[in-house]
Amino acid sequence: MLHVEATTRLGAFALDVALEVPAGSCLALAGPSGAGKSSILRVVAGLVAPDSGRVSCGDEVWLDTARHVDVPPERRRCGYVFQEYALFPHLRAWQNVAYPLREVPRRDRHPRALELLERFGVAHLADARPRTLSGGERQRVALARALARRPDALLLDEPLSALDARTRASAGRELAAVLRETGVPALLVTHDFVEASLLGDRVAVIDDGRLIQQGTAAELAASPASAFVADLTGAVVLTGTARAGEDGLTQVALGGGGHVASTEPGEGPVAVSVHPWEITIEPAGTPGTGSAQNRLDVEIVSVTTIGNRVRLGLTAPQPLIAEVTDASVLHLGLTTGTRAIAAWKAASTRVLER
Repeated sequence: MLHVEATTRLGAFALDVALEVPAGSCLALAGPSGAGKSSILRVVAGLVAPDSGRVSCGDEVWLDTARHVDVPPERRRCGYVFQEYALFPHLRAWQNVAYPLREVPRRDRHPRALELLERFGVAHLADARPRTLSGGERQRVALARALARRPDALLLDEPLSALDARTRASAGRELAAVLRETGVPALLVTHDFVEASLLGDRVAVIDDGRLIQQGTAAELAASPASAFVADLTGAVVLTGTARAGEDGLTQVALGGGGHVASTEPGEGPVAVSVHPWEITIEPAGTPGTGSAQNRLDVEIVSVTTIGNRVRLGLTAPQPLIAEVTDASVLHLGLTTGTRAIAAWKAASTRVLER
């Protein structure tokens, strides 16, 4: 179990977090740039000394400011994969992996490095230098180096950010498999909720140095604690003013015009969220005959095919995104500039704190 408590001032905001990661589990820290995610990794690794806090991994205490314990970074058995991988350009791949093995007899370092490179499918690149490797290959070498000392915890800072879009999906699947195999607690930083849901057993959303909400990716997407969390998970977020309406519904007057209804309670300034796939598109001027009580006049400003779905960018008093099928796009003749109606149910509309 990796246990982290830290409170410290970092520039314009204060970091104040407490979290735990069980052995064999990965906690993904998700949030915007500058939220304090990487600082948490640096506290665990001993690269940042908080004003107060405690860091322990298993039976070892790495930091306890109350007891004046602060184990230096080189004695904390944690593997660290930096955002840009931080491979030594003048060393060959196997030498990069062997670099942390100073406690291992020299004759055993090369075989151990080759064993790890083989595990990640890049043993044939053992003599290559980092500048000749692709992004995915550099990532594998960096992971092999992080695991070389058989760490008690694994720290990963935006491990997929240096990869191109073509490589990211396959590298993400490989990394998820590695994290399951290590058996050690892993703490991973990302700004991408999709990446967090792929790699993390649980996701902790952080903003302005504080943990906003923790849970599985599915739990956060289904029940976001705030508009910030809803937006991070990819939901459509609209703002307005709520009041009690008829039939037990809450009516929300949207900023800029239009109204939506929700089955959830709310009063005063609020945000409402709905998942893009819960929004249906109907031709402009269509009368409301179904169960969708929320109907906004929109204009389609973008049509993007993603896998077997089509993502529609919509303008209304506030921007929306809808996800529909290829068949719907063809049947309705949806193109950029088309006027339409975006419709969804009151039961799909979540009322949140702004």
